Amino acid sequence: MFRGVALVFLGACSFGVLSTFVKLAYKEGFGLGEVTGTQVFFGLIILWTIVLLRQLLGSKSNGTSFREALKLVAMGTSTGLVSIFYYKCVQLVPASIAILLLMQFTWMSLLLDAVMKRKLPTLAQVGMVVLVLLGTAMAGRLFSQQLPDFNLTGIGFGLLAALCYTFFLMINGSVGNHLHPTMKSALILTGACVLVLSVFPPVFLVNGALTGGLLKWGLLLALFGTVIPPLFYAYGIPKTGLGLSAILSAAELPVAVLMSSLVLQEEVWAVQWVGVGLILGAIVLSNFHSLRQKKKQQYAAA
Repeated sequence: MFRGVALVFLGACSFGVLSTFVKLAYKEGFGLGEVTGTQVFFGLIILWTIVLLRQLLGSKSNGTSFREALKLVAMGTSTGLVSIFYYKCVQLVPASIAILLLMQFTWMSLLLDAVMKRKLPTLAQVGMVVLVLLGTAMAGRLFSQQLPDFNLTGIGFGLLAALCYTFFLMINGSVGNHLHPTMKSALILTGACVLVLSVFPPVFLVNGALTGGLLKWGLLLALFGTVIPPLFYAYGIPKTGLGLSAILSAAELPVAVLMSSLVLQEEVWAVQWVGVGLILGAIVLSNFHSLRQKKKQQYAAA
């Protein structure tokens, strides 16, 4: 159990440092296409290398049909859109605000689920949405006497990233669940790579950007964004359960805000930390409720 908790927590922390790395890459003069392109390119190489090594070492792997593999590749395009929209948002607004915009997938997921099931959300779910929105407003300093001058285009890209992430979460659990995590992740990232490199042709392979400093950012983003999180989640979530994993995954938010403050020297007010706390509280309370319901069902079945 402890190992599962540690893996999910570390996977969330890994996601949390991404916005800081992206900001640092931008400061060195690299663009959106170079940042997103190198992340998916090197991530793809690393994941398929792991898949190949597992097969060479004789590890058992469940096969997949061409149709199912194609579905996973198609599903990966949504993660490619998340990267493009989120990293564009990071380019235009502070990293501490970008992660708050991405976290709006929490209430978007509830809304989309309610629409698809044609069922009104519960009172607890509505309460969570209110807390998330209130926390976002406080973390965005919208209640301060002097409103911050945020880039509206950047906010739009952040919300688009959250929406794409919502769709990815909704469809992720429906395909390829019998596959080994490395194979499923590699197929999904293949789709993301095709999309990103179609939008941003990989000129970084020939223009000297890799030797000019881009290589280190590409490898860091690939490792912390496309390799560690999916693998750690794949191994950790079955041991901890979805409810506890969702709570642990919320660590991404404070890590991102803390990194933006310590490394990027972005100003983070006390009221912003209160807002972050409200969002975390909403996530914990909503999943704590589901954990209690699950335990009651287990006791009833016993």
